[in-house]
Amino acid sequence: MSRGKFITLEGGEGVGKTTNLAFIKNYLEQHDIAVVVTREPGGTALAEKIRQLLLDNKSEAISEQAELLMMFAARAQHIKHVIEPALTHGKWVLCDRFTDATYAYQGGGRNMKISTIKWLENLVQGPLRPDLTLLLDAPVEIGIARVRERGAFDRFESEKISFFENVRRAYLLQAELYPERIKLIKANQPLPDVQSAITDVLRTLLGLCSLNCPTSTRHGTVK
Repeated sequence: MSRGKFITLEGGEGVGKTTNLAFIKNYLEQHDIAVVVTREPGGTALAEKIRQLLLDNKSEAISEQAELLMMFAARAQHIKHVIEPALTHGKWVLCDRFTDATYAYQGGGRNMKISTIKWLENLVQGPLRPDLTLLLDAPVEIGIARVRERGAFDRFESEKISFFENVRRAYLLQAELYPERIKLIKANQPLPDVQSAITDVLRTLLGLCSLNCPTSTRHGTVK
């Protein structure tokens, strides 16, 4: 049995991850691929409890170091009990955020040392890295406006605009550093165009492109 693929979906607040996660799942299942959909922080009973602590804006103030360590503690559980078992059994894992989010939110947003995040990444994940990361990108003001329509903010959503600008810059830096893995999708365009760009990337991953398949698309996918 061949090992499954690990796909992550990344992006700041209000970029449409939930909608497009469902779209990706359906697309893969239409091609007879068994998919496990999960999220970070979360994915296991313990990791979901850590998620609740991280998002609660009414609890005691969480230090930057504690926040970072809690993220990786949840990730360690997630990898051991969900991600690795699924991949080993040939299933594809589709995850709403993973370690790129840590580089963006804790590295960019909290200004924590990238070397510290990298050390924890290697400790917790070993060689595990996503096979593909789809980064949904939109101007911060557009994403925040969408979040406001949903109502109450969690602890992260309550941050200042400058925090989210730093998060976005860190995400875009990740895309520059790892262009073979991270594909940038412009999320501020109409949903059909967003999903067309996603489909182009998935077709390449599945080997469905012909010899004439473009190496980049008009929809904003970056190779």
